[in-house]
Amino acid sequence: MTHSKRYEAAAQLRDAEQLYTTEEAMSIIKQFAPAAFDEAVEVSMRLGVDPRKADQMVRGTVNLPHGTGKTARVLVFAQGAKADEAIAAGADEVGADDLIARVTDGYLDFDAVVATPDMMGKVGRLGRVLGPRGLMPNPKTGTVTMDVTKAVSDIKGGKIEFRVDRHANLQFIIGRLSFSKDDLLDNYRAAASEIYRLRPSTTKGRYVKKIVISTTMGPGVQIDALAARPAEVIA
Repeated sequence: MTHSKRYEAAAQLRDAEQLYTTEEAMSIIKQFAPAAFDEAVEVSMRLGVDPRKADQMVRGTVNLPHGTGKTARVLVFAQGAKADEAIAAGADEVGADDLIARVTDGYLDFDAVVATPDMMGKVGRLGRVLGPRGLMPNPKTGTVTMDVTKAVSDIKGGKIEFRVDRHANLQFIIGRLSFSKDDLLDNYRAAASEIYRLRPSTTKGRYVKKIVISTTMGPGVQIDALAARPAEVIA
């Protein structure tokens, strides 16, 4: 695969085979030349779980202390007083049957979806549209709730959702390349600590097998997953 000169220059800043500490990896990432836009900083983890088993599904949310660098567009399925609350909380789109019809017809200009429990009977029909995109509301992630004010505020404030895929990989954003190294580290530690906390009790052996940090257009930098356990997730 042919890469840009910018990518190749960034690749020279790290050894593709070396395992770095989180601080070292973040320092390398911060040396990458900026692109024409503020790239996302992403973390990919390979977990030692079997996602086919319900008791080994790793899924959760975490509020990043410094946000994601992007104000999420939040869609809320609610009606009556709860719809009014969602609007007051800053939701970008709020509705019931009319909004369900728009999404069914192809409207997807949003980053997160919240629904009140009474709406889920109808919202469930959107599973084929929202599910593959990781947008289906779920009580476990706080997106099926009567407290729409908190749900919208959390998402707007930097709450992210993560979920292991069928290959046992897990990916999430911890900010933007413009963030300071310390802010990126704080966000990473918050997310990683929650992922370690959610380790299924039925898993055996190494829980986190591989960790790679990268930017949207840049090369990956490997973090020493064996060292990055809770005591070092923190370092």
